[in-house]
Amino acid sequence: MASVKVTSDELILFSKYISDISGIHLGSGKGYLLEARLVNMLKSTGTDSFTGLYNKIRADFSKKLEQQLLNAITTNETLFFRDRAPFDLLQHKIVPDLIDRRVPGADINRSPLNLKIWSAACSTGQEVYSIGIVLKELLGDITKHNVTILGTDISDEAITQASYGHFNWIEIERGLPPDKLNRYFIKENDKWKIDDEIRSMATFKKLNLMEDFSHLGMFDIIFCRNVAIYFPEEKKKSLFNRISQILKPDGSLIIGGTESIATLCPLFESKRYLRSIFYQHKY
Repeated sequence: MASVKVTSDELILFSKYISDISGIHLGSGKGYLLEARLVNMLKSTGTDSFTGLYNKIRADFSKKLEQQLLNAITTNETLFFRDRAPFDLLQHKIVPDLIDRRVPGADINRSPLNLKIWSAACSTGQEVYSIGIVLKELLGDITKHNVTILGTDISDEAITQASYGHFNWIEIERGLPPDKLNRYFIKENDKWKIDDEIRSMATFKKLNLMEDFSHLGMFDIIFCRNVAIYFPEEKKKSLFNRISQILKPDGSLIIGGTESIATLCPLFESKRYLRSIFYQHKY
């Protein structure tokens, strides 16, 4: 099949559809992205135009083609301990403060800590397992505590890989220090498997952030990094307002280092620790 080019009208068509189903906004200069990421869908469906592909996706009541579209278009670029600052923040500020407030005498060796964390848009799991490693190093014997880390993503392919907990060498070497590789991963053939104790803290679910997620319950810490940057402003406001409703009163929200919600959600106020920013409920 010769290279298929997307027209301006087709870009508008796909942009609106993708925004409606995922919140992701594709600007007028993103035609190249559709051409690059949907080429396999064009081939597999035997379609010779983006209009034809769009019509097939909309006519597929099983939603399988829609999910293939989401898998192709969502960005699963991630790495272990991405932007190290949030994990230092977790280890040296947020979790110790929770321990001080919630554990009698702040003795975690005698009193279990209840901790529920959500990693929104977790991609293939590197953020979730990075969080798990931090908690293991901070708390010691995880079995003495009630710790759960929920990872969600709109891509079922990403969730499947995250749940499996196996990573190739390229994925491993991106951000993972050698000492942590040796301590928390087991070599299995050509892959590295996350340690069972770290894996036991994590659960993974497919979730569209544009849909209601109140059923997830309340969280002590929420990571929602580098996903809202793809949303238009009104959907960003909706997302963070809904996040505020499932964050516990003394909980903390961590977003991307280049992001700010100061003007988006007045329910939160920013807090600074060293060079890092996190958000808590405003009182």
